Amino acid sequence: MKKSALYLSFLALPLLFSCNQDAQKNKELKDSLSAVAKGLAPKECYMAIDETDTARMTIRPGVNDKITGDLIINYKAKGKNDGSFVGAYKGDTLFVDYTFKIGTANKTVYKNPLAFLKKDGKLILGVGQIETSVGRSYFVKGKPISFDKGRFTFAAVECKE
Repeated sequence: MKKSALYLSFLALPLLFSCNQDAQKNKELKDSLSAVAKGLAPKECYMAIDETDTARMTIRPGVNDKITGDLIINYKAKGKNDGSFVGAYKGDTLFVDYTFKIGTANKTVYKNPLAFLKKDGKLILGVGQIETSVGRSYFVKGKPISFDKGRFTFAAVECKE
């Protein structure tokens, strides 16, 4: 009987340890979410100018390596693209899904993938072939994204509150 209790206690030890680890991970996740929700998480702000067109972007780190942010592009001839994005870094490239509206009167919501190469403290907007399948747009696999042809190179600026 004493041996069974001893074996049972040894079997319960890993279970107690794993429960404690889960509690620690949950606390870290909760703290991270709280910081993001309160606006305490560090954010990065960028601006790009291409002739008469300008773009402003804010990036906020999220949970589980997710990145969220806002992107406004003011085209002199076409008006303004105003929206937000969610994505993640893969190496030195930030891949996001950008959800936006064109102009102020337009109620239509668009969603496109974007890629930004982080190089020398700047983010370079890439150009790649996009296709849509089942209502979702994405970069075509196997087709390169060119960061040499992109119009906007975002430089870090001070964030406005």
